[in-house]
Amino acid sequence: MKVLIVDDEPNVRSSLKGVLEDEGFSVLTASNGEESLEIIRKDKPDIVLLDVLMPGIDGIETLRRIKNYDSSIIVLMISGHGTIDMAVKAMELGAMDFIEKPLSADRIIIRINQAIEKNKLRTENILLKKEIDEKYQIIGESQVMKDLIAKIMSVAPTNSRVLIFGENGTGKELVARAIHRNSKRSDRPFIQVNCAAIPDDLIESELFGHERGSFTGAITRSIGKFEQANNATLFLDEIGDMSIRTQSKVLKAIEEGEFTRIGGKEPIKVDVRIISATNKDLQQEVEQGRFREDLYYRLNVIPIYVPPLRERIEDIPLLVSYFLSKFSAENGVKEKRISQSAMKLLQSYHWPGNVRELKNLIERLVIMVSSDSIEVGDLPNNLFEQPKTTKLSAVELRKAKNDFEREYILQTLISCDWNITETAKKLGIERTNLHRKMKQYGISRKKDEQSKYEPKI
Repeated sequence: MKVLIVDDEPNVRSSLKGVLEDEGFSVLTASNGEESLEIIRKDKPDIVLLDVLMPGIDGIETLRRIKNYDSSIIVLMISGHGTIDMAVKAMELGAMDFIEKPLSADRIIIRINQAIEKNKLRTENILLKKEIDEKYQIIGESQVMKDLIAKIMSVAPTNSRVLIFGENGTGKELVARAIHRNSKRSDRPFIQVNCAAIPDDLIESELFGHERGSFTGAITRSIGKFEQANNATLFLDEIGDMSIRTQSKVLKAIEEGEFTRIGGKEPIKVDVRIISATNKDLQQEVEQGRFREDLYYRLNVIPIYVPPLRERIEDIPLLVSYFLSKFSAENGVKEKRISQSAMKLLQSYHWPGNVRELKNLIERLVIMVSSDSIEVGDLPNNLFEQPKTTKLSAVELRKAKNDFEREYILQTLISCDWNITETAKKLGIERTNLHRKMKQYGISRKKDEQSKYEPKI
């Protein structure tokens, strides 16, 4: 690593240079702030040891300029006349440490190594946060998605409880995470509970925790999700599957802002923002006695509806492009294209599994399709089924697929005045592939337009 020492005392520069070079660092030196800034622009050091009191611009101003130029540079301030106010100011401006003179070799090496490790952890956290943000980003530019995102941004800064409803696979968890990420609690944990995945006899312990010995198998104290989410966000997914008994406990915790662990005696006060989600009609569940009406109104302060994919088909090309890029990178393969005819078929399908179904399909196609382009023939037969119709045989499905592809190619040829090059470009396939498909489906200008002219090349 490259270290820049900035100090107006030649003896300090010389002694520090010797110590750091013995430790394997590449060392540069500067006698003042102006000189250090020139070296930083030219040689880009990883670490700067910066004296506070120097002629010209002082260390604090030099620190400000360094961080404005490149915030990733690790800066450790050194001073023989430091004050607490000066140290606080330096840390606010981005200094990693503040070391007082006189400097010992051991101390300076320890502090540099600590700063390197601290910076490594900070960088890893930034990358992890970026990775999480990308993993849970909401993709869509349709009007319904723009309205959804606007509602998320409006609701997020508040502490109001939110009830997210929508079909399976629409992205209800993404909405919950987006609300948390843009809230005042974003630096605190996002605690998630899938109410449908936990047995009734364990859900209470999962939510509220238990004391050691409170029941058979409780060999240690357990901290529940409500306690883990103190000053943070608790996401109750599939809330409609929670038992009536547990609903009563959750209602009490919401109303009183406190609860007691199983087997415990002392109430525990918490400040929790609750976001719930369900694929059920909770009003109907209330009418049928399966969901508490009072809890429903407590949770449903701000309702948010997540539309199914069939209500935003204009987002499908964007989603397909994102998933193609994602899964190609993850599997180390060249990013595939998708033909216009295949894309049109994707947009005509009713997607009962919503975005999750589309995501799984694209992942499968990236792995299984050997060519660079995904064609209609690569798509599974179920995409040719229409909702609320009897299931077709495999032969009928293949015929439907072939009929669709033939008609789509024919209409594109006609719109391009039978220009093969232009048609292939519009379909997103090679000319040789188009010729092969025309031969396969018996398409010709003479036959299909009753014309004496052959297709133009």
